[in-house]
Amino acid sequence: MTRLWKTASLVTLLGVSSLLPGLPAVADTLEMPLGPPALDNDAQSITLPGRGMTMVAVEERFGEPVEKYGEVGDPPITRWVYRDFTVYFEYQYVINAVPHDEAARP
Repeated sequence: MTRLWKTASLVTLLGVSSLLPGLPAVADTLEMPLGPPALDNDAQSITLPGRGMTMVAVEERFGEPVEKYGEVGDPPITRWVYRDFTVYFEYQYVINAVPHDEAARP
């Protein structure tokens, strides 16, 4: 019975609001891109650490980072900043690697 009551109330409210003159209908339009943001050629050519790589493997392949930030939160998230990208770890495993914009480079 409650569901029927809510439906009837909504229909009534919508009907009454359409009868009130001077109240314009207002809506926003949200445009979504069809795919991921386009990267310039430099960003596309950067090799990034893959998800699941260990800290040891990242350091062996990409060298010492410019800066290492300690663990934060639970589970612990660690961030390593390289010249062209930043790597995020959960415990000792890569969860994401993000290329830098020109303005974000250290």
